[in-house]
Amino acid sequence: MGRGETIEETAALVDAAGGHGIAVRVDHLVPDEVSALIKRIDAAHGRLDVLVNDIFGAPHIEWGKSVWESDLPYGLKMLRLAIDTHAITSHFAIPLLLRSERGLLVEVNDGTAEYNQTRYRNSFFYDLAKGGVQRMAFALAHELRNTQTTAVMLTPGWLRSEAMLDAFGVTESNWQDATHRIPHFAISESPAFVGRAVAALAADENASRWHGHSLSSGELARVYGFTDIDGSQPDAWRYLIEVQDAGLPANVAGYR
Repeated sequence: MGRGETIEETAALVDAAGGHGIAVRVDHLVPDEVSALIKRIDAAHGRLDVLVNDIFGAPHIEWGKSVWESDLPYGLKMLRLAIDTHAITSHFAIPLLLRSERGLLVEVNDGTAEYNQTRYRNSFFYDLAKGGVQRMAFALAHELRNTQTTAVMLTPGWLRSEAMLDAFGVTESNWQDATHRIPHFAISESPAFVGRAVAALAADENASRWHGHSLSSGELARVYGFTDIDGSQPDAWRYLIEVQDAGLPANVAGYR
């Protein structure tokens, strides 16, 4: 998407946190490129402990479009970006993940299984993309059930990604200004929140209890005790059901 935070800035954040981030440009629709990445990891480390399948990359979404109203080539490309990329990456990476004594595979989606099964997700192709990721998480959990690898689906809430902040004309430091136009944005969370959810799962020696589950950052925050960067614990999916979708005025009391 031509945005620095997708690769280089993320690696820099890893360095700043005390780790060693390595930025590698890979087109996850190209099997040879993904295979080369996994071979590089194998050569350097001999195993893979955590695989986070969080690939999408659609630069824009045709919200509210039926299948017959949609730009067909773009809609089909969205499905490839959302589904083919995950399948290709899993094909090459899971054998390396299985070498870990306690591997973790995280399929990142938008929406919990409960929410996606009962709600139309704004457009035909977007709905199908999110349903596809959900089913992949289910299938992978089934295929990994007799291994030492735990597979889950994980969703952030209303994510304050860099692209989202730009679209709303705000920054992380003043993001609450956007609530004047979009009041329910008050339940939003930073990307660090779902990152901390993954870290908590990876550190949990009993993470296998979650195998095959649909999880959210807000749900895991209550279990593990981590917070967002502002010290709050936004529970977006409960809020969306109980407040936004119920047609109530924005009020995050009791939800973050």
